[in-house]
Amino acid sequence: MSQYASSEISRGRSAPPGRLSAWIGQAGAIIGLEARKLAHDPSELLFRAVQPALWLVIFGGVFSELHVIPTGSYSYLQFLTPGILAQSVLFIAIFYGIASIRERELGIITKFLVSPTPRVILVGARGLSASIRGLSQALIVVLLALGLGVALNFSPLALLGMVVAVVLGSALFSTLSMIIASIVKTQERFLGIGQMLTMPLFFASSAIYPISLMPAWLRPVAYANPLTYLVDALRTLMLPGEIGQFPLYVDFGVLIGVTVLLTLIEARLYPRMDQ
Repeated sequence: MSQYASSEISRGRSAPPGRLSAWIGQAGAIIGLEARKLAHDPSELLFRAVQPALWLVIFGGVFSELHVIPTGSYSYLQFLTPGILAQSVLFIAIFYGIASIRERELGIITKFLVSPTPRVILVGARGLSASIRGLSQALIVVLLALGLGVALNFSPLALLGMVVAVVLGSALFSTLSMIIASIVKTQERFLGIGQMLTMPLFFASSAIYPISLMPAWLRPVAYANPLTYLVDALRTLMLPGEIGQFPLYVDFGVLIGVTVLLTLIEARLYPRMDQ
């Protein structure tokens, strides 16, 4: 990866500083790095498929038979599928900061920081690059759901909206992950915090049960949880005729707003990775 990074960053530095085309080129190079890493080791996708398969087959199968969670006109497996997709995006993106820690150790962060590209562009591109893994995971979850007989909405607008939602969710949680990495700077501490965050974010969302079933004290937490809005957007888009708890413009507005806020925060913290 260091060879790829060095060549692409050098290309970005050869362009006149401050030009938008140079910034876009550098951002594209960063996203391209992630695509090449995934292409170099596609076996990671197979390992990543195990967890959503277990949730859909075992958890979804059991609760579909119990009929204890009200899901309206949809089977519980239908209700669960968008939640497991959102969970997969979260679990992949929240550990994205490990890559930043490794790049710091390899000196790649230094090369990023001395490039003429503004830090907010660098951070934004890093966040968007995480969506490559998120989209590959989305394909796996959809194929698993279809194999289990789940009826999904495949209209062009629904598919486009699902892609946008996965990209935004990946960018949001990967940027949060980079903020954590910028603060703790070591893999051991990062892993501890990442593991501490994933399950509360997952269970304090509408991924596996409606918010209406939560105790009163947990509902405000769910409404403040960005994963809730990712789940709601995916559920609205993926299920035929589904009307989410929130309008889509609210779901996407929250995802975009939180992503922008986290990107600005990480742009300020990013130089700390090189200290």
